[in-house]
Amino acid sequence: MKIKALILAAGHGSRLKELSKLWPKCLMPINGRPLLEIWLDNLLVLGIKDIVVNTHYFSNEVSSFLSRDKYKELISESFESKLLGSAGTVRNNYSFLSNSTILLVHGDNLCDADLTQFYQAHLERPEGCLMTMMTFTTDNPQSCGIVEYNNEGVLVDFHEKVDCPPGNEANGAVYLFEQEVLDFIYRDEEIVDFSNQVIPAFINKIFVWHNKKIHIDIGTPDTLLLAQNVDPFFISENKEGDDWESFFQSHIIHEEINKMTLKDL
Repeated sequence: MKIKALILAAGHGSRLKELSKLWPKCLMPINGRPLLEIWLDNLLVLGIKDIVVNTHYFSNEVSSFLSRDKYKELISESFESKLLGSAGTVRNNYSFLSNSTILLVHGDNLCDADLTQFYQAHLERPEGCLMTMMTFTTDNPQSCGIVEYNNEGVLVDFHEKVDCPPGNEANGAVYLFEQEVLDFIYRDEEIVDFSNQVIPAFINKIFVWHNKKIHIDIGTPDTLLLAQNVDPFFISENKEGDDWESFFQSHIIHEEINKMTLKDL
């Protein structure tokens, strides 16, 4: 795969309430493993080694995580003193991402998808499409971006968090796209949000690929708790055993998640 990946991991995680005051959203434990570690290990196993992670909130903790021996020679960090927005971060990393197919991941998703099949679908996308969007079936369509597409799987309309969505197939916030999309973002500094500004500009040029496996946005306490009940599907086991891992396993965030119940949410 000739892919460069950008993982968005800088957000405050305000919907996680008190949990986000203790620990960054991107490193929230999922069955004992940091979510960002799950993403990185899966990408590395697939051979994707040009990866940048943006940081801002709890940046010292995320930087410490990325500086571990298993990542420090492979993963780049892009610190933002002020949050740039999802598309703004893409623009900020234009030089790194150029001349490749780009995988953009929102790092607060627990996603069990066959990324090889996702990439193959992108290679076989209909003529004229410059992007492939991963979708999933949601139980809460009002909180998501809902897609409509034609018989060829090409996006024809997009409804971002509307009161009466026309279905329950939602944008999974995982994308593969080409240089033309990157150039479009780079040329206009007013474009800062991928869902609200980039996707509408490429209606009829986005191929939709549906992930039938697990896809959970862990951005709220209830969905983070739900993720703890998912059978682990992670490609590689964590065998690091370094100082950071010891620090993480002893962190109070595990205790706080263990104390959560559905009644508390």
